[in-house]
Amino acid sequence: MTAAAKLFVTDDTVSSFQRDGVVPLRGVFTPWVEGVREAIEQNKASPSWRERTYRPDNGGGAVFFQDYCVWSQFPGYRALVEESPMAAIAARLMHSDTARVFHDHVLVKEPGNAVITPWHHDQPYYLVDGEQSVSFWVPVDPVPRERSIEYIAKSHRWGKTFRPKRFDGTDLYPDDPYESVPDIDSNRDQFDIRGWEMQPGDAVAFDFRTLHGAPANNSTTRRRVTSIRWVGDDARFIKRNSKTSPDFPDLEFEDGAPFQGEEFPVLHPKLPTTSRNS
Repeated sequence: MTAAAKLFVTDDTVSSFQRDGVVPLRGVFTPWVEGVREAIEQNKASPSWRERTYRPDNGGGAVFFQDYCVWSQFPGYRALVEESPMAAIAARLMHSDTARVFHDHVLVKEPGNAVITPWHHDQPYYLVDGEQSVSFWVPVDPVPRERSIEYIAKSHRWGKTFRPKRFDGTDLYPDDPYESVPDIDSNRDQFDIRGWEMQPGDAVAFDFRTLHGAPANNSTTRRRVTSIRWVGDDARFIKRNSKTSPDFPDLEFEDGAPFQGEEFPVLHPKLPTTSRNS
């Protein structure tokens, strides 16, 4: 592990992550903030085919821009993933010898955007499964507590899979057997809800199974975020009954096979380029 990773990830931090499924990290990625800001503007000008932007029903007003799997296409994103201590921190938090990048998710809520990110957990959206996982939610704008992402501590240990829905409220999979997410907002006092004021360069690390949601951006400032998702040693492919989010339409795999491929390089420990994808 790098010295930077040891500085930001103490034994207490790892214990908190394992126990609660979520932990804040302060100032870890500050040197990469400006690069990510530049990458977001480049990305918005040249989105991928996976881009999904939510706009108000009347067609005007502020938008919620999203894109996926673009970290290798823009220098600012790539530097955050490859040059920061994120991969080493991911391995430490997951109790994993390796950290393999799964994908990134860019989320930009423009000022006055009314879209609420509903409560959900990420695992059932994905074509990968396993106990070892971590996402880093990295804002590049100040985010006050009242507009910050929120988490249900320890929900990653509930042993439940909740029905994945698109952010517009429609079901992701047809004939989905999973139960709906509980009505958290009407019963907030019944849950251990965590959230923090965030500054550019801070991050929240959370397990794929941890329930989370975020409010609308009814402010006059932007809320730009990149979220980088990682998996560990036990990651396996899992077949879903429809296309996942993000979708990998050309990817061929066997259900239960070890998770690997050129799209998902191992970045910790640092391996020779020729063997990263094995």
